[in-house]
Amino acid sequence: MSSIYKINRSNAENLCTSYMDSPIGLLEVRCTEGGLRSLNFVDEKKFDDNPNAYNLLTLKQLTEYFEGKRKEFDLPLDLEGTDFQKRVWAELLKIPFGKTRSYLEQSKAVGDVKAIRAVASANGQNKIAIIVPCHRVIGSDGSLTGFASGLHRKKWLLEFENPPIQGELF
Repeated sequence: MSSIYKINRSNAENLCTSYMDSPIGLLEVRCTEGGLRSLNFVDEKKFDDNPNAYNLLTLKQLTEYFEGKRKEFDLPLDLEGTDFQKRVWAELLKIPFGKTRSYLEQSKAVGDVKAIRAVASANGQNKIAIIVPCHRVIGSDGSLTGFASGLHRKKWLLEFENPPIQGELF
């Protein structure tokens, strides 16, 4: 895992919430005293804004990301999941901005080439969109498959991070 991420585990379940309008939809940011717990696309605000310092830091870094000024996040993550899921998510954090990896490559990185379906399932359980970049995992044939927030968002994020290069006319 990249050294820019600090994975904490908080015992506190006091979730602080904030929202951000992004170019591809409303984002809900939920943090504990240990760090970022979830970042999801939502249709509407479900909670009142009650941000803590981690919410504010996340919003700042997301703003920089969408402005094209940030390619890596430096946030403490308070992940909830099984040991296997956390291993899969730790591998996601190693995929560089602008790059993709197939589910097969992700399975190999986790250490079990036969775990493709389990890896895909763990990717689907990722509660921290964009920052734990499950959108960077694609089918072996280059197809866009599986993204809990919608394939239109996955496509947008991949094109945003690696825009197509305009070919020369002559």
